[in-house]
Amino acid sequence: MKKIAVIGTGYVGLVTGTCFAETGNEVICVDIDSDKVDLLKKGVVPIYEPHLDAIFHRNIKSNRISFTTDLEMAVDFAEIIFLALPTPPGEDGSADLSYVLAVADQLGSMMKEFKVIVDKSTVPVGTSERVKNKIAEKASVQFAVVSNPEFLREGFAVDDFLNPDRVVIGTENSRAIQIMTELYQPFVTDDHRLIVMDEKSAELTKYAANAFLATKITFMNEVANFCELVGADVDKVRLGIGSDSRIGHKFLYPGIGFGGSCFPKDVNALVRSGNDAGYSFEVIKSVLKVNDKQKVRLYEKVKNHYNDLKGKRFALWGLAFKPDTDDIREASSLYIIDELVKAGAEVVAFDPEAMSNVKRQIGDIITYSDNQYDVLDGCDALLIATEWSVFRNPDFDKMKLKLKKPVIFDGRNIFSTEQMVDLGFYYNSIGRDLIK
Repeated sequence: MKKIAVIGTGYVGLVTGTCFAETGNEVICVDIDSDKVDLLKKGVVPIYEPHLDAIFHRNIKSNRISFTTDLEMAVDFAEIIFLALPTPPGEDGSADLSYVLAVADQLGSMMKEFKVIVDKSTVPVGTSERVKNKIAEKASVQFAVVSNPEFLREGFAVDDFLNPDRVVIGTENSRAIQIMTELYQPFVTDDHRLIVMDEKSAELTKYAANAFLATKITFMNEVANFCELVGADVDKVRLGIGSDSRIGHKFLYPGIGFGGSCFPKDVNALVRSGNDAGYSFEVIKSVLKVNDKQKVRLYEKVKNHYNDLKGKRFALWGLAFKPDTDDIREASSLYIIDELVKAGAEVVAFDPEAMSNVKRQIGDIITYSDNQYDVLDGCDALLIATEWSVFRNPDFDKMKLKLKKPVIFDGRNIFSTEQMVDLGFYYNSIGRDLIK
């Protein structure tokens, strides 16, 4: 059993603290937002993440996890201190380290004995060294700084944490290696999934992984766009190349671009880090450029079909950047909405989890509905921007009755083209035959 402090109760911090508590550790989570801390103490989970509620409440009941605004108390308590703080993108794409460095500035004077300080936030190469130097300015005891990047997928974060593909521990401090190895032992089933390296390599591992996955997604989107021009079927191409063991099937599904809290931010930050070091990531720059275009691909299809969108009414299924989350950061839906509204169209949207977040961000420039079928009433077409499971097997007869015409623009390819032929829909998807 380890005594752990997690500084920051955002998405990463809350999942990290809860999952460590689940394996028998004592955890204190710290946040400067007293209202948020009060809600957490009452058992209110502020984010939507499958399975998080259950283990969160179980560990509160067992007194293995607690919440406070008192940083110094948490530092006194913990042997291991995780920094799970925001690193938002700046205007130039670089990661803003002000939150991380501000906490590091406080830690030095608070520590009375050896502590392991862990960068859990996604940070540029060299951040561990900056954190170490900042703490050392006021520290009178020994400490170690470790880079331990998270590889959590929203919608699967709990399972990813409890059953990780790999755990990366970035430090050359032998004492810290021993402590971190003991901490993560319950999560790894063999030695190959716990990888120890230096801090800079660990920091770059996270950025490189996300940049590679973003590249894979974007490559497939370009292939899909080309398929439409030459009459090929991207689904068949995907199966053909995915069967190659060197490529694999994952992240080969075409769509309307990647979004969320990680890929856009991390890819931009890697480009900026390259620029700072005098290196230009040409492939990754192209990925960002192509992805920006892909986000409005569905809008372009709608525009090409109708030409004049003024006065048209469109139903939109899906607002979150992916299913099983309420996260709308860099969601393609927001780009589509913006273009439709600017063109004079009306948008009525439904999402199982993300509507309140969208309303908070863009207000009432669109209409919201609590029912996926009610949004279709009197609409010229349905647009699909998120592949929620609830959309995959709908009542097509009801859809036909509610829509003015049976027209669907599908940005996530959730229906088969053969099915749409049989049902008599106009069906416009990504990288596949147009069904008229």
